[in-house]
Amino acid sequence: MNLYMYIWFGYMHFKSITIKDIAKALGLSISTVSKALRNSYEISEETKKMVGDYAHSHNYRPNPLAQGLRKGTSKTIGVVVAVFDDNFFSKVIDGIESSSNEHGYSVIFTQSRESYDKEKQNVQTLADRSLDGLLISLSSGTKDLSYLKELSNIGLPIVLFDRISEEINTHKVVCNNYKGGYEATEHLIKNGCKNIAHITSNITLSYSKEREDGYLNALKYYSFPIEESNIIYCNQEDDIYDQANNAIDKLLNKKNPPDAIFCGSDVLSTTVFRILKKKNIRIPEEIAIVGFSNSASAEAYDPSFTTVEQPTFEMGQKATELLIQLMEAKRKPLKYDTIVLDPVLHVRKSSQKLEIV
Repeated sequence: MNLYMYIWFGYMHFKSITIKDIAKALGLSISTVSKALRNSYEISEETKKMVGDYAHSHNYRPNPLAQGLRKGTSKTIGVVVAVFDDNFFSKVIDGIESSSNEHGYSVIFTQSRESYDKEKQNVQTLADRSLDGLLISLSSGTKDLSYLKELSNIGLPIVLFDRISEEINTHKVVCNNYKGGYEATEHLIKNGCKNIAHITSNITLSYSKEREDGYLNALKYYSFPIEESNIIYCNQEDDIYDQANNAIDKLLNKKNPPDAIFCGSDVLSTTVFRILKKKNIRIPEEIAIVGFSNSASAEAYDPSFTTVEQPTFEMGQKATELLIQLMEAKRKPLKYDTIVLDPVLHVRKSSQKLEIV
């Protein structure tokens, strides 16, 4: 077992206390405890000994992130995304690298694979490296953000992108998911579709709810009935192919099966398209399809795939620029911004039930 593994094992199995805990126990201020632990000349030897003895006997472990923040910058940005092998995230990563390199920052990329535990572990590992800031797109399994709040409270600049939460008060960069969902559904309606289904990701993901709202409001605007059985959620933490396949089987076995499907995520879009082809469903004659996808090969699909494309490269650039502003600022901003970037609907053959004159 190497030193790093040994230290990490210790973190996993021995609950350590914080500076705040020591201050509360000894009736001192957090600032006094912090200075005592750093052997500051401002603190008496008696107080230093009292703090040191208590810290040692109660398994206090210095926070590497806090130490790094005191020492200065490391010129390093940590990034957490769901997966690397995804059209959306790969292009976001390109934007992050472009902007960070331009400003002289190195980047460490990690993937959560849609797991909260993996996400939390990755963030802690990055924090142990004394990085200057963190860019994160939350996993589909993330519901408890206390660990991110703690890091933010001790001074780590954090910017959320794509999958965000209002629980963290910081800059955020997102796509206008509502607009994308509305325009995709409206396009299917105007192209003669009468019964439009929606296959989407976990509703707990911020973008899923927004895209679904766009879908629902487009149906309402055009006086289409809303059928709950036409909306199917797929948990991205599990096997996405099996779930998408089951979703399509449910829709096809309905008494009134849909003649169109709007897919609410990148991975679901390409997966549903492949499954329809495998089942010999004629696209768009039997089922028209529109998906959220940033695949460069959408035009090469047979038929070519109508997609809502997100400004992924720009999202990565903008999120990085906002993070660098936070890292290099001398004080916290008076307010935080949420940047909303517009998607683009690329109309191709997969959704064209009507002839375009």
